[in-house]
Amino acid sequence: MTTPPEFSLWLEFEHTEPQPGDDPTDDFANVQIRLPDGRRYALNVWTFKFFHRARCHRPYEGTGELPSDEYLIAPDLFVERLDRPTLERVVSELLARGEMKPEWLCVEGTSDGNST
Repeated sequence: MTTPPEFSLWLEFEHTEPQPGDDPTDDFANVQIRLPDGRRYALNVWTFKFFHRARCHRPYEGTGELPSDEYLIAPDLFVERLDRPTLERVVSELLARGEMKPEWLCVEGTSDGNST
């Protein structure tokens, strides 16, 4: 494993008001990774526990649409918990192992409305 490059993280949950019952082991969030060379990655991250809850929830039941237990569109990444230390370790490992997926890379010149 090589040494990962420096990076900065933008974590959606750091820019929202905490709600009663928030659980960093049972949630999802958008994450942005910026590298010094200008590359920017955007990921949708779920916890393993949230996957279970999403899998068991049936929002389409009784609507005549496909039942949600037939498929589930997965996020980009699953983690044990959503917090800065965990995500820093995970991203560092992904970068060191060269495991950042090309589809996570943001196209240059696109705007996300985020100035950080």
